[in-house]
Order: sequence, then C-alpha cells, then structure tokens
Amino acid sequence: MTRAFPGRILGALAVAALAAATAGCAPSETADTTEAVPAAEEQNPTRVLDEEFADPDILQVGDTYYAYATEGNRRNVQVAMSTDLLEWEQLGDDALPELPSWIIPGKTWAPEVTQVAEGQFVLYFTATNFAPTVQCIGVATATDPAGPFTVEGDGMLVCPEDEGGAIDASTFETDGGLNLVWKNDGNCCGKDTWIQTAPLSADGLSLAGQPQKLIKQDLAWEGDLVEAPTVVPRDDGYALLYSSNYYGDESYNVGYASAPALEGPWEKSPEPFLASDTFGDDRYIGPGGQDLATAPDGQLYLLFHSWDAAVTYRSMHAEPVEWTEAGLSLTDS
Repeated sequence: MTRAFPGRILGALAVAALAAATAGCAPSETADTTEAVPAAEEQNPTRVLDEEFADPDILQVGDTYYAYATEGNRRNVQVAMSTDLLEWEQLGDDALPELPSWIIPGKTWAPEVTQVAEGQFVLYFTATNFAPTVQCIGVATATDPAGPFTVEGDGMLVCPEDEGGAIDASTFETDGGLNLVWKNDGNCCGKDTWIQTAPLSADGLSLAGQPQKLIKQDLAWEGDLVEAPTVVPRDDGYALLYSSNYYGDESYNVGYASAPALEGPWEKSPEPFLASDTFGDDRYIGPGGQDLATAPDGQLYLLFHSWDAAVTYRSMHAEPVEWTEAGLSLTDS
C-alpha cells in the first residue's frame, strides 16, 4: 500500500521545545547519547542508528554505504558505514577533525559528501564563518570516503552575507555535470529562505555559474523557512525533497516539489510528504534532514532524522519509498 503526499491532520504531539535554540539552527553542542531508550521507541523498526546522528547524507561507494551527520559525540562530522542501509556501524574518527581559522567552532553540520573522481571525495559542510559572522558553506577533500577531510581554500565556498548566509548543501548530477543546491539562511534575520542551485566546477571546489532560485517558504506548514534540499533528476524533470519549519519540535517536516526543468515552474505538494502525524502514531517527532538511497535488493529508502520521545537527540531512520505516477510515495510496511 502506498501513500502519496500524506495529509492527515491529527492531534499535535506534546513534546518539549528546545528553549535556547534559534529557528533553522541546529544545537551548537551535542554530547554522547547513552541514555536508555524507552521500550516503545525500541520497537520502531525504521530506526537504523540509535545515536545522535542528525541531517544524514548517504554516499554509496562500491558495495559500502557511508552516512555523514551533523556534529555530535565530540566530532565535527560524524560518519557511519553499512552494507544494506539498515544496519549501521558508527566510526570512531572525526571525518573533519581540523577546522581552519576563519571558522568559529561549535556549529558544523549538514554534511554532504560527493565522489568527483576515482579516489577523490568532496565534503560540503555548514559552519559559522568568522567574518562575516553568518553560517556559510565550506568545502573539504579526502581520498577516503571516511576521511579525514581537509578544508580547501582560504574561505567559504558560498557565503552571501546579504541573504543571511547559506546552509545545507547537497549535490546532484545533470547532463551538464555536478550541481550544488543549498538554502540561504534568511530566517536568521527576517529574510525569505530560498532553495537555490548553481553548477560546480569538475573538481567540485568552486561554483561555475550564477545561483538560480527554486522555491521559498510560502505554505503555512513550512513556517518561516525551507531548507535541507535534496534534488533528484527524473526522466520527466526534477523532484525536490526539503525540510521546513522549526527543527527543534514536532513541527519540522519533509516537503516535496517537482518541476519539468530546474527553472521551473515548481509545484509543491500542498501538504507535507512526511510529518510527525503522518502515520497517526508517535513514530516520529520532527522528521527531516532527508536523503534518498537504494539498497542492494533494489528497495528505495528515505533516510532522515527524528527526535527521541524526550526531544534530546535525533537518530537516523529509514522509511521505504517508491516512485509512482504521482511522484515519490511512502510505502506502508
């Protein structure tokens, strides 16, 4: 059974919000998460990594999958390995152990790793720039997908001060080559948040064209932001998954949009693709930070984070999905 663009309006989950957080910003510091998980949560079959592991990005290299996550457990960029997308081993080393002088430590998140050539991997990460002091996107390279990555250049790759900065980079391929997609961090300062894209150089280390805006927040359930974009080229155009609303409680969600071309017109689903109340239970609290990956058996999964019942950490989950004539759909298990 499939469900395209679920829109059930159920009672809101009662969870505690993070008192000191800023809308659109991840916690500035996380700690080891070793507390016992409630029995009800242990029964959630979609939880595939029960650790602080927010904003997961998935990269397949040969028969191995790598997952990268926002800082936590005393690492700037966390990394885990799997052979099937369902059982993961979190690695002990920091994938980005050294930050340069122009980055203010403590908020390094939303990593994206792309293989640009054999044995060449590029990491795009969000961090707080020193001057201007806004969140921006940096770039680093490594010869091993597990790292360590070394920051490239003498400044951030994308850092539009007049737009509030830039966060949440990801990549996608077109006939023209590799492209970067991100969100300007306008919600930091009363501006619109636009998902936008630009072509990348062949080595992935610089932009090769001007940014093009795709969508912004304009639906009630999106709150004051859209972010965490995932662009998927399709035969009939493009699909776009994105997160919206406040990351720190049950209002965070995953949205869906599609277009016949990058320049649009983009059509959004009128309701969230995945939200806290999608399944009518307490399976998820504020799902978001999503990516798509295909398992060895051909099953397509949406991988994303969701809060634990106490709203203290975000673990990684995998929901089976499929492409239908209507677009991407959740597959009931």
